[in-house]
Amino acid sequence: MTFWFLFALLSFSSPSFGYDLVRDYSGPTFFDGWDFFGNWDNLTLGDVWWLNEADAFTQQLAYVNAAGNAILKVDNRSNVPFNEKRNTVRLESKDTYALGSLWIIDLRHIPYGCSVWPAFWTVGPTWPDDGEIDIIEGINMMGYNQIALHSLPGCFKSDPPTQLGRTLVHDCSTPSGCTVQELQPNSFGPGFAAAGGGVWATQFDVSGIYMWFWSRPNVPASIIQSDTSSSIDLSQWGSPTASYPSNSCDITRFFSPQKLVLDITLCGVWAGEPKNYLPMCADQGPTKTCYADNVVGPGSPRYDNAYFEISYVRAYTTGGATPTSTRPGPVFVTGGSSTAMSNAGQSLSIGIGSQGTGGYYFAYWIMSAVAVSFATLSFDGSYSNWFMVDW
Repeated sequence: MTFWFLFALLSFSSPSFGYDLVRDYSGPTFFDGWDFFGNWDNLTLGDVWWLNEADAFTQQLAYVNAAGNAILKVDNRSNVPFNEKRNTVRLESKDTYALGSLWIIDLRHIPYGCSVWPAFWTVGPTWPDDGEIDIIEGINMMGYNQIALHSLPGCFKSDPPTQLGRTLVHDCSTPSGCTVQELQPNSFGPGFAAAGGGVWATQFDVSGIYMWFWSRPNVPASIIQSDTSSSIDLSQWGSPTASYPSNSCDITRFFSPQKLVLDITLCGVWAGEPKNYLPMCADQGPTKTCYADNVVGPGSPRYDNAYFEISYVRAYTTGGATPTSTRPGPVFVTGGSSTAMSNAGQSLSIGIGSQGTGGYYFAYWIMSAVAVSFATLSFDGSYSNWFMVDW
């Protein structure tokens, strides 16, 4: 059987499918868009108090520096007695972002040091039912960033050939999540700071979840040249560090609209575990334990590098990533971008003249078949092409 379809190929910079800025967290108003947690770390059992807004500002653990960058830090001034916790900060965005969103964070410095566990991530209303996306995360003296998704059982990480990172765990419902190790240099720790920082971008799409990292010298021109009035162009970004396509994890099923989270904790269930702590930090003190040899006692110089310095966080959205509903009559399936589409800098629309419920399933399987073929093709401009699918 032979069928003809019209494929409308539009570049990401097109107004119809481009990513338009909806929220800019930067400068003097950076903290206006966030809520402070104001509680002890009852989530990862870290040895910290995440301060409320007033206390965080008063204690200078959250502020905007002279360069206009937001600082979030661990208290490095106090002498903490035994059985007490050290103060730090956790922020959660007031806005919630649905599928079709793109988040970019530009940082000059990421917290690091023995016992230190920083993260930039997203979470749905109920964990793990609504999913979690870990964009930046590491512990102690790790030299690389680790990316992960967390979900209910049924979501798995495949290994697309265009992914730059190394997949460590495939099952997203495991305690660690389905993790990817960053292989590019200077993604964490002292190396990140020495390189002048870097940028992460995360595409939250019906076709999958994709994450890019660029050290400062390699940040794409489309990001360097962007400002608070411009849309964003993905066409020159290249392959992502981590690719979680929906063919092995139904993103619409496992991930609800997400809030952004920035936090720093100490020790806890990851950084404080002896198997994770001792290989990197056994020389920190006589007890060979995370809490006693780090959190207790003076904060400096132990926590002098335990801070985020953030130039901005920007959130973009596009209507092109939201699936349309199906009803009797012509069926139109509009997709966001698969990894192949992101690399080619294109979006894809399919129109099929099928009827009723049968038309829906027909459209779905055609979309799946075409997506496989699409990964082997490249396109140059913003125009329409006819393709013949024959099976």
